Amino acid sequence: MEVKRHQINRLNGLHGGLIASLVDTMGSLALASKGLYMTGVSTDMSQTFVRGAKLGETVRIQSELVNMGKTLAFTRIELYSAESGKLLAFGSHTKYIADALKSEKNVKFSEDGEQLVQGEMPSE
Repeated sequence: MEVKRHQINRLNGLHGGLIASLVDTMGSLALASKGLYMTGVSTDMSQTFVRGAKLGETVRIQSELVNMGKTLAFTRIELYSAESGKLLAFGSHTKYIADALKSEKNVKFSEDGEQLVQGEMPSE
């Protein structure tokens, strides 16, 4: 992601609120990548800002599902400078997923995540 003018704060750095939004969204997408149609309800979210990203800088975002149980799922999100590889920020996102696990719209993917093996992709 390239840092654009509408994403910066008064110090010309990537705004912390945008980073919080990315932690929220990317944590949910980590769950969706496991086949959940609904990704649950946030119970906890935190961000730690390590260093700034300036206007025009390219940021690489990684998201992983740390653990998914019967009621809670835990994700970790990291933002890096694409140029230097240095860590810019990281966050965690915990979600209540007990109801989401019951959705008839959930799907299952192959082990490598490339093929749909059960269910249908949403049409919307």
